[in-house]
Amino acid sequence: MNPLLATLGGKLTERWLNSLVLPGALFLATSAVGSVLGHRHWHDVDRLRTALDELAARPALDSTGTAALLVALILLASTAASLATQFLGGAIERWRLRFGRDPLSRALTARRARQWRHRDAELTLAIEQAVGGTTGSGGAGTSPDGALARIQALTETRDRVALREPVRPTWYGDRMQAAADRVEAAYGVDLAVLWPRLWLLLPEPAVRQIQSARDSFGAAGRLTAWAVGYALLACWWWPAALAVVGCAVVARSRARSALAALAGLIEAAVDVHGRELATRIGLVSPETPGRLTPDTGDDMSALFRKAE
Repeated sequence: MNPLLATLGGKLTERWLNSLVLPGALFLATSAVGSVLGHRHWHDVDRLRTALDELAARPALDSTGTAALLVALILLASTAASLATQFLGGAIERWRLRFGRDPLSRALTARRARQWRHRDAELTLAIEQAVGGTTGSGGAGTSPDGALARIQALTETRDRVALREPVRPTWYGDRMQAAADRVEAAYGVDLAVLWPRLWLLLPEPAVRQIQSARDSFGAAGRLTAWAVGYALLACWWWPAALAVVGCAVVARSRARSALAALAGLIEAAVDVHGRELATRIGLVSPETPGRLTPDTGDDMSALFRKAE
């Protein structure tokens, strides 16, 4: 039992240091440097060295107890800063996935819907021209490879807005909504009520992959929160703006890729295990071959909602 407790304690300590202390300590160190240098002396290394020498020369730091107390305060402050960014990161996740019923969100949704319809119209026109063997301007014939490349480019341009016509103010919310819509269109099942039950019977490899994608999306939210913190620091030490740009760019890229992977894995889980769930609850006989049908999906949704 003692080796087990020691192993668990070591893992918890390592996780605490990596996820809480180190990011918070880096932010505190950057804040300390920024408060000493400021905008005017942003690159004055001698000024920073002098401040460190003055701090080290203080008699109070010669005491072991004072030094230990200072280290403990730094650890606590680092942990507090990291916990604050975790809280803010969770709020950023919810903001990214929001439905958006306030006026600003409705305006953003309408703007994204107009962009999507415009790009979808261009794609539809390109497909029609490819079928007719003409271009949009001169009416001359075009090669099949050129037409296909143009269609693929326009498809990617439209899908960068959303896979379907936007109904939420952000790409993230629309990507999850598209997954729910595609599942309902294919199987007639409400993903919101299906997913908690389906999660209970997923095999361990599928659970790990979905959880990994979910954790990556959460980490991107926390990285965005750090960008907010460094943006506040940039108000009195402008080089922190470089950290803001770096954190924001990386966080956006990771958030989009993680959420796309998460939505794809959720759809795949329904594709692979949806019929198994219907069999488990008695709506489909194990001996009956075939895929999950929309009628069975409707029955599953009605059963899981219970109120109906």
